[in-house]
Amino acid sequence: MEVLRVFKIGGSVIEKVENLSLFLDKFEKVPGKKILVHGGGKSVSQMSERVGLPVKMVDGRRITDADTLEVVKMMLAGVINKNIVSGLQARKANAIGMTGADANVILAHKRPKVKGLDYGFVGDIDQVFGGTLRSLIDLGLLPVLAAMTHDGKGQMLNTNADTVASAVAVALVNYYKVELVYCFELDGVLKEITDPTSIIYEIDKTLFEGYKSSGVIHKGMIPKIDNALLAVQKGVASVRICNALKVDRISHQPYTTGTLIH
Repeated sequence: MEVLRVFKIGGSVIEKVENLSLFLDKFEKVPGKKILVHGGGKSVSQMSERVGLPVKMVDGRRITDADTLEVVKMMLAGVINKNIVSGLQARKANAIGMTGADANVILAHKRPKVKGLDYGFVGDIDQVFGGTLRSLIDLGLLPVLAAMTHDGKGQMLNTNADTVASAVAVALVNYYKVELVYCFELDGVLKEITDPTSIIYEIDKTLFEGYKSSGVIHKGMIPKIDNALLAVQKGVASVRICNALKVDRISHQPYTTGTLIH
């Protein structure tokens, strides 16, 4: 079965022009079929502050009221998405920028209140139409998905980019051998957060439980790996957490590039 890689980027990779350019150089060199999912939370926060909107976060999740949703649409679906697409076109990769609303690719519903907390226009995914994405890929296109979904009734929804990438990967397992790649600033999951060379090269469910119990893996990395293991359980061949500026090594140095979760 043909390999398809779903990449997710965010953080300083997107915020800094030079980092995004370097990433796109590396990303374009990864062979085979690909999808790129991106967030852009820092840009949303910065633009919100510029236009005088308060930034409200709870446990790292954005409270997305109607005005903030307009900023999310402007920055994610507009500025960031088109910067990435135009950058890929400059590198001769025929990218197509999308949200979940385009071609009805990702349907979601507005998140209900959680313990009385209303997250606003935040979407929880109901369905990803993998066949539509496959059709685009078969046309030679490289989908670039902003982390926004829709409810099928005209409402756009802000959606977590890690979740979008995982759901997209799972939706395509019937068509490809899917590998999911989470790209960030570090070289992988670390045993010692202060030591960038202490990379854990491989994690499975048993090892993960051990690392959690010992406190090696904690805080925000726990839900990320939980989601990664769930994706594997649902048919994704593997999940890799690696440095965004080293993704070109995936095909020829797979055992020493980031942390492989399987």
